[in-house]
Amino acid sequence: MRTAYEDSEQPDRPFRRFLRRNLSLIAFFGVSVVAMIGVYLYFSPASGIAEVVAAGSTTGALSAPFDKRVPPKPVLQRLAQSPGPVRIGIISGHKGNDSGSVCADGLTEAEVNENIAVRVVAALQARGIATDLLTEFDPRLDGYVGTALVSIHADSCDYINDQATGFKIAGSGITDSSALSICVEEAYRQATQMSYHANTITPDMTDYQAFRRISPGVPAIIIEIGFLNLDRPMLTEQPDRVAGGITDGVWCYLDQIRGGVSYAPPAAAPPGDGG
Repeated sequence: MRTAYEDSEQPDRPFRRFLRRNLSLIAFFGVSVVAMIGVYLYFSPASGIAEVVAAGSTTGALSAPFDKRVPPKPVLQRLAQSPGPVRIGIISGHKGNDSGSVCADGLTEAEVNENIAVRVVAALQARGIATDLLTEFDPRLDGYVGTALVSIHADSCDYINDQATGFKIAGSGITDSSALSICVEEAYRQATQMSYHANTITPDMTDYQAFRRISPGVPAIIIEIGFLNLDRPMLTEQPDRVAGGITDGVWCYLDQIRGGVSYAPPAAAPPGDGG
């Protein structure tokens, strides 16, 4: 006969039997739950980050921004910078200021210079080049900005000796003007067949007033186109030939700076070419 105590334990026996029979399975599930909790805690964001990410999400779902460090890359210009518009300044020496050298018969250097200068300007403009005809102390020379500047002068009308013939050129000492000087020298020599008279270049040429007035960076030269004594027939009777030499020299320079075809000066004009 069972006692009252034994009867009170009777309902627990099936549960204990279940535990004994499934102990290994229950232990497996327990270990699995602990492992999953550990994995979650290990890979979850630090405290507060999940809330911040969720608050910034438009959908309310947890998301994180993609952050990739990209080194800065300079912006490179794909096309070469187009050159500015071409503009040439031509100074008619002594014009608007004084007569320059004066010959015995009254011919003045200023007259000869202007006759050549206006022809050079017209020839360049005919080739589509914007060209300014400037006087000796033209107000526009102050800060003048252009592709090049050429001042046209002539040498003395006095007889010095039989070697006082030919032309000469001086370039600005402020801006490198060697390319312009070389082009004009070669073209002028071929057009006029004159010799280059380098040993009479004076400080008035190398320190020419316009060089100090124009904008820095503008190549500039002064050319003395010949002596008004021995070279007078060329300067007064063949002005187109003289002007053509200067025009071709400027054109040579423009070809160089624009990367155009190499310059080939034209053949010298025959002696009978007139103005």
